[in-house]
Amino acid sequence: MHCGNFIHRPASRRQLLKGCAMGFGGVALKALMAEQANAAIHNPLDPKIPHFVPKAKNVIFLYMDGGPSQVDTFDYKPHLEKYHGQDPRDAIGELAPTQFDNIGKVLKSQWDFKQRGESGNWVSDLFPHLASDDIIDELAFVKSMTSKFSEHTFANYFLHTGSPFQGRPSMGAWLGYGLGTENENLPGFVVLNGGLIPPGGLDCFGSGFLPASYQGSVFLPQDQPIANIKPGEATADLQKEKLDLIRQLDQHALEASDQDPAVEAAIQNYETAFRMQTSVPDLMDLAGESEVVKKMYGLDADFKNTRTFGLQCLLARRLVQRGVRFIELTCPSGNGDRWDQHKNLFDGHTKNCKTVDQPIAALIRDLRILGLLESTLIVFAGEFGRTPFAQGTDGRDHNPFGFTIWMAGGGVKGGACVGETDEWGYKAVKDRYEIHDLHATMLHLLGVEHTKSTFRFSGRDMRLTDVHGHLIEGILS
Repeated sequence: MHCGNFIHRPASRRQLLKGCAMGFGGVALKALMAEQANAAIHNPLDPKIPHFVPKAKNVIFLYMDGGPSQVDTFDYKPHLEKYHGQDPRDAIGELAPTQFDNIGKVLKSQWDFKQRGESGNWVSDLFPHLASDDIIDELAFVKSMTSKFSEHTFANYFLHTGSPFQGRPSMGAWLGYGLGTENENLPGFVVLNGGLIPPGGLDCFGSGFLPASYQGSVFLPQDQPIANIKPGEATADLQKEKLDLIRQLDQHALEASDQDPAVEAAIQNYETAFRMQTSVPDLMDLAGESEVVKKMYGLDADFKNTRTFGLQCLLARRLVQRGVRFIELTCPSGNGDRWDQHKNLFDGHTKNCKTVDQPIAALIRDLRILGLLESTLIVFAGEFGRTPFAQGTDGRDHNPFGFTIWMAGGGVKGGACVGETDEWGYKAVKDRYEIHDLHATMLHLLGVEHTKSTFRFSGRDMRLTDVHGHLIEGILS
């Protein structure tokens, strides 16, 4: 022990170098690793090599918010006509609890069904355009889809992210992470918002624990789809000076954060936003589209929502042409409560089908004419289906036990139909599939092996399909 006044002899230069020798190597290694990390995350949306040769390059997700009724659209059930008006407990047997537990009588469909095209798939009169022979045989139906949740918010998160919990990456974000995008001037994941953000909010389109560059960018189908897309500066030189200063400040912030990927992603988003000032107006300029094409999509329709959704579908095609990886369309407002017809089923479903039928058929036809259908995967799905018995007298409650989705385009076997519900259209009884299987199949068609597309978070290798997921083999070409 020594007194408090004892002073150590200063180390010599030789001693200092000897003692810090390994430290200097560590400093050099850290600098090299930082350069590599910075290069790796410099542009997270750069195109990436898929795991195997893909069938599709882009996805258009037609999100039917609220849950269309499978027994009124694509899953024909004559039993409902035979037992219409009877107590479903006597006719069907034991019933699972519904969202509101307001169980009325067995309710037949109010629309006629017919077999269409060479495939002979059943379609109701709600969809005269999709029922056309040249369209219906492009669709592959999955009539035994299931969800684990019967409440909108949980089911929406589950459909979009593979988890019922808020804050997980959306499937569009996962595709951006796994594959990047082919247009550096536009986001890799675009949501064309028709007017209704689904229950669960913008987290349905979020990047979760993935870098922010992968989150969905919400566009409105109008002349100015994004706020502040037009420069506010009086001159281009003034804007350039501001941007140069921002870049310098961003670079300082990046260095101060020790090349934090979150900071890099935020900077990348600002750069993309700047480039969008020229690319988005070009996207929205329909001057080059013929009047025939505009009419085909329903832009001259009497019904306002047909015009709105028609513009969304046309913009989706234009985004595919520009290399955007994942495009999601949401429903327009003004059709009652989305597809969520707990009452006024006839009016609500009639308006919803009038909204989407012509534009979707036009989208499929247009992509095929342009040679893009074979490389574009189209997915039509809600978060669940609806019951074969009434809620009250003129509605249907939520049904996650068996419902219908369809896919078309990139790598899908047109005209296929897999899975079955029981004779009531109530529960899946053959080839039962769940949302994880849908996600695995979508990733597969884009050349991504779903078990290998992972991101390390919270000590675990996370993936869109969690520990689940099987391919829906029957619809693959």
